[in-house]
Amino acid sequence: MLDTHAHSLLSDDSVFTPEQVLDNRGRVAIFIDGSNLFYAALQLGIEIDYTKLLCKLTAGSRLFRSFFYTGVDRTNEKQQGFLLWMRRNGYRVIAKDLVQLPDGSKKANLDVEIAVDLVALVDYYDTAVLVSGDGDLAYAADAASYRGARVEVVSLRSMTSDSLINVADRYIDLDGVKDDIRKLPRSATQGYTYRPLSNVAASPAATDDGLKVSE
Repeated sequence: MLDTHAHSLLSDDSVFTPEQVLDNRGRVAIFIDGSNLFYAALQLGIEIDYTKLLCKLTAGSRLFRSFFYTGVDRTNEKQQGFLLWMRRNGYRVIAKDLVQLPDGSKKANLDVEIAVDLVALVDYYDTAVLVSGDGDLAYAADAASYRGARVEVVSLRSMTSDSLINVADRYIDLDGVKDDIRKLPRSATQGYTYRPLSNVAASPAATDDGLKVSE
């Protein structure tokens, strides 16, 4: 037989509403796959305002740290300018030198770095916000969950692995929040635009610099 306290928790007069449970995020750590986010923004036809993005992902919770993972060309001054701006505006940048592939494209895979940080730092945060749709991160996300963390996945649905969604406590489609994180025209704001340094066939606006000043 249930005691009075247990019965009250299971009754219609629950201590927390479903909305309050979702909003009870504790200390938040944000892990952003820069390249994955760029391609999602490309699909949405927007440029990301990284100040707005940080505010949206934190959503009033206490921020532990926001990590931004990206491949870099250390001789690229525009990219270095962007990364310096990121470091001075709330992001901890984890950079990895690009490797040239046989087809001439350049790539830096940071899945291992994201996965290690996600699990290694689990004692320092209550909620992990993973901005990526890469299914290779599902095992690490699940491991963090088993160690007591909540995991939120933020990505574009068409670019997100079901295996990652299945281990998340909450999934947010970027399509639903694009207006909250969109960069305004230059008349309202200006700065650097993130572009991963690789062959971006889908984007005629991409430059060899990888990063360009917003137009």
